[in-house]
Amino acid sequence: SGQKVCYGDFKHSCYKLAYFQDLSRRVGFQEARQACEIDGGALLSLESEAEQQLIENMLQNLTKSGSGISDGDFWIGLWRSGDGLATSSACPDLYQWADGSISPFRNWYTDEPSCGSEACVVMYHQPTANPGLGGPYLYQWNDDRCNMKH
Repeated sequence: SGQKVCYGDFKHSCYKLAYFQDLSRRVGFQEARQACEIDGGALLSLESEAEQQLIENMLQNLTKSGSGISDGDFWIGLWRSGDGLATSSACPDLYQWADGSISPFRNWYTDEPSCGSEACVVMYHQPTANPGLGGPYLYQWNDDRCNMKH
C-alpha cells in the first residue's frame, strides 16, 4: 500500500510513496524493488535537483498530513552490484539506477557513500535525529546494507 501522487506536467507522471510506521511491514531493497515492479513501476530514479525537490515536497506534505510519520528512510533505486572496487576511490562511480536510467545526479550526505558492504541507497528521513556534519538527516542519500528494513 502507499500514497499515489500524479503530476501531468512532469517527466514521470506518477509517484507512489509507501511508508510503514509498523517496523514489521518494512522491507529490504530487493523486496521493495519487486513490490514496485509488481505495481508496474520501479524504485525511484532521481534525474535532477528539480525532481529531488519535488520528492522532498511530497514527503513534507506526507509529514504534515497528520499521519504521525516519524523516522524512517526510503529506498530509492540506486545501488551498486558486486563488490568489485567497493573500497577504492572509484566506488561512488559504481552506483547505478535499478531501472537502467543513466542520470548522473547524486545527493549524497556528507561522507557518503561509505561503500564496503553497503550497496543499496536510501533517502534519509530522520526528523528526530540530531544533525550530523552534513546537517539534518533529511532527504540526502546514504548507502546502506541491502537487507536493512526501510
